Amino acid sequence: MSDKKVSRPCHHCERRSASAPTDTSKIHYEKFWLYRHCSSVQQRDRQAQKAGQLFSGLLAMNVVFLGSAFISSMIFNHVAITLADVWILLSILKVLCLFWIIYYLLGTSRQPHAVLYRDSHAGAIWIRGSVLLFGSCSILLHVFQIGYSTILIHCKSGVEIVFPCIGILFICTQAYFLWHHSKDCIQVQHNFTRCGLMLTIATNLILWLLAVTNDTLHMEIESQLRETTLCTCPNTTICEVFQRGYILLYPFNTEYCLVCCSVLYVMWKNVGRRISHHHDLHTKPKFKLQGVVFGPLLGAVAVIVGACVFMMYQIQATSLDPTRQVFVIYYSYYIVLLPLMSVGAVIGTIIHALEKKELDTLKNPTRSLDVVLLMGAALGQIGMSYFSIVALVATNPRELLNSLILSYSVLLIFQNITQNVFIIDGLHRQRVTPPGKEEDTKEQNCEGYSQRRVSVLELGQEIRKASLSYIHTYSHLSWKRRVLREISFFLVLCNIILWVMPTFGAHPVFENGMERSFYGYSTWFVIVNFGLPLGVFYRMHSVGGLLEIYVTA
Repeated sequence: MSDKKVSRPCHHCERRSASAPTDTSKIHYEKFWLYRHCSSVQQRDRQAQKAGQLFSGLLAMNVVFLGSAFISSMIFNHVAITLADVWILLSILKVLCLFWIIYYLLGTSRQPHAVLYRDSHAGAIWIRGSVLLFGSCSILLHVFQIGYSTILIHCKSGVEIVFPCIGILFICTQAYFLWHHSKDCIQVQHNFTRCGLMLTIATNLILWLLAVTNDTLHMEIESQLRETTLCTCPNTTICEVFQRGYILLYPFNTEYCLVCCSVLYVMWKNVGRRISHHHDLHTKPKFKLQGVVFGPLLGAVAVIVGACVFMMYQIQATSLDPTRQVFVIYYSYYIVLLPLMSVGAVIGTIIHALEKKELDTLKNPTRSLDVVLLMGAALGQIGMSYFSIVALVATNPRELLNSLILSYSVLLIFQNITQNVFIIDGLHRQRVTPPGKEEDTKEQNCEGYSQRRVSVLELGQEIRKASLSYIHTYSHLSWKRRVLREISFFLVLCNIILWVMPTFGAHPVFENGMERSFYGYSTWFVIVNFGLPLGVFYRMHSVGGLLEIYVTA
């Protein structure tokens, strides 16, 4: 009965058979339809994948809610739930994550046919490098915390020493795991691997939430500076070193948690994923500094000026009472740079609209996550800007410093939006590879290396060849691609300096005192610790997206 239903042509096929000759096209059409819509094996695989993702997602949601309940209870009821209770919960979660990571490294990944595919888009070198960088800074942060608690052991509990020790072990193991296995598309033990990944994501999210809301040590340092604390340090110099190091490295810990969550989420999406051969063999274009002139020059000027402003600010900020002039210089630099970045992003978006490139509609979990992270991380700076706008408009917006901060907040919102549109539009464009250009350049380079001699004359000829090759590449780029490469390279350098300044200690949003006096210390501390790490993460993630646009322009 089923065979008759399959072999019976539909009314579309009967109309087509009247005009078309009888060949195998109808059979191919039926087989293709059956393969897509009536494959029970494929349907079972999809249902199992969705069920596993749902179950692991529910596990992570319950763990995050439990941790959030502990942290909220610690904030609103200091007696019933203390910070030590939260640390005990996190220590248990870290130990469970350590057991699963060790099991994955020694058991799951070494099974036969466990890792048949590796996602070439996942685990880029810059994001794995950021895991190592932020992880190293977080380890140093825990070392400072252990040293500070050890000196004050007469008024500190043992949990304040045990928790950072477990944290160091957790960071080292997780960083090793992400560096070597971030590209894995695991094909065995799907559900157990998904649950382990989601448990690790939930643990990192709770750690990030605790870092955002916990201002215990900051309040303790301020009370020691005012000499109103009961826990006095026997060695003032060493305590000040630990305090300064802790405050300087504090944002790196929140950055580490966010970066790890993004990499782990891509691994979770890649569990059970099968990558086709043509997708796997697709080669990425390499980064080459050819065809750009004005972008690197303007970007280098922005980096040099920003470095000078940053050093000037850091020298003034080390004093207890920084002058208002340094805040004026700092915000003036941003007010000049942000409009240039916005104009560049708008021009790049217009060029994308004028181009005839088709959109890349292939399924890519890494690119989907990039878009979500760009939109989500931008909310940090945008949210802080709106809080600053409300505080400044409600107080005295006509004063010089207040008007500069107000202009900075408005321009920052506009710059984030325009840059997001430019990057997201560029990531969804299909790549265009110039025919024969790269092979000719490689042949010229090989010939130049083989004919290299010690004489000054031949060295001058090689330099002349390289210059002519650079001019040839620059002149043969179409004006649209050339402008896109100039803009993307300029934005890369600008985002790098805007990432360096807040990462290594320039926090005028907290140190100028305007918003802090309006909202109060604790409230503004939470707002800054929520928005500042997201802003730093946004700049870092934007660099990766802009480099992708640059090499594929």
